[in-house]
Amino acid sequence: MSLRKERCLVNYTKAFFIKLVMTVAVLWIVLGLFFGVSFGDILIISALLTVIAFVGDIFILPLTGNIGAAVGDFILAFLGVWVLGSFLFNNNVAVLSAAFLSALFIAAGELYFHRYLRDHVFEDVDRPNNYNRVNNLQTEFSEDFDTDLDKEKET
Repeated sequence: MSLRKERCLVNYTKAFFIKLVMTVAVLWIVLGLFFGVSFGDILIISALLTVIAFVGDIFILPLTGNIGAAVGDFILAFLGVWVLGSFLFNNNVAVLSAAFLSALFIAAGELYFHRYLRDHVFEDVDRPNNYNRVNNLQTEFSEDFDTDLDKEKET
């Protein structure tokens, strides 16, 4: 394996584990401390969310940018915690509240994680041809909408 491919693999692996640790930490604080969810359930949810979200970040982040990918991560975290929590959590846990708070804090952390990906993992992610920009917008101005010309025509 070439040195460049090896370095790329190391960067992606490091980024994956950073995301996993961040997700476990956020879910442990939100779900474990505030809602009393077991650490085993937190690890299961964190592992599934991290794998799906990391693959999504690799493809979505260069196309939509930081905010778009963070919104996607919020939706994924909310749905993931809600669906998995409804199966794993005790009946006394408010699953929707837990899912919303978890998703909110995960999305906030993702804003910083996406910067890390852009700066340390992706190559040439800020090039204009990496995502669609619409720079060819034009405006029109005609006489029909100019009230001053209408007044001049009447006099």
